Amino acid sequence: MLNEFKREMMQRYEMSDLGLLHHFLGMGILQTDKGVFIHQSKYAKSLLMKFGLEDCKPVSIPLPTGEKLKKVDGSDLADEGLYRKIVGSLLYLTATRPDLMYAASLLSRFMTSPTKKHMGVARRVLRYVQGTLSYGIEYVRNQSATLVGFCDADWAGSEDDSRSTSGYAFSFGSGAFSWASVKQNTVALSTAEAEYVSASEATAQTIWLRFVLDDFGEMQSEATPLFCDNMSAISMAKNPVFHQRTRHINRRYHFIREALQEGVINMQFCRSEEQLADIFTKALPKDRFKYLRSKLGVKPVSSLGEAVENEATY
Repeated sequence: MLNEFKREMMQRYEMSDLGLLHHFLGMGILQTDKGVFIHQSKYAKSLLMKFGLEDCKPVSIPLPTGEKLKKVDGSDLADEGLYRKIVGSLLYLTATRPDLMYAASLLSRFMTSPTKKHMGVARRVLRYVQGTLSYGIEYVRNQSATLVGFCDADWAGSEDDSRSTSGYAFSFGSGAFSWASVKQNTVALSTAEAEYVSASEATAQTIWLRFVLDDFGEMQSEATPLFCDNMSAISMAKNPVFHQRTRHINRRYHFIREALQEGVINMQFCRSEEQLADIFTKALPKDRFKYLRSKLGVKPVSSLGEAVENEATY
């Protein structure tokens, strides 16, 4: 069917068939019978060379377990221009590396007057990149075309202003394709409130993704499952009664209840161990980080077989 479509297009328009897509905006695309693998191996290598870390010793996780940075940490100021270049480069690398999202987001909070400790953590993230150069996201063929979301929050994770960190991830059949790690705009007074705000932000993203998928002909007829690991937040979202516990929460976050009533989302409980969005909210231990990384679809190119392994460096 695809070949017939290509022939019809070539008959109607003056065009050339350049074959399968291999490179696009610094990304490498490997297409096999098993699926599609998207990576930025060449870009990652260029980053290490640019910052003089091509021969650095790799580390297994981007951040030490429980790492929390703050603006004033007692260390001297670092080179602000260099720091911004490193963080900006890492943010672009998150296009295919959701496992770097939390670290890059955390570092981006200190673009003004970064300290030597901030610089040291940024260099550590590059050392993690060194050990995962061939990693990217794998999208497997013949999977269920159902949009699924996960949302989580780290209550009062910011050392400077006690604001929480929201994280969410969405998959469509296999592999995450939409994710975020952001500091919340308000101070949450409880874990439940932080989770509720995170769920509201994920709901807004769900509505937009459903609209985009509809344009692509992948209409979601059923409510989108949105997994949360906090029963109190789920209860607040499903209870339309305005009660004491949610009185202080900004009204802009309560639209999640309308989305539930209209069948746009279906908030469901999941165990904390299976909460994929946890990787976007805090620095995790090595075993848990690697487990969630694989669940997001982030794998080395070798997972697609030796036949395409050498193409990862293009």
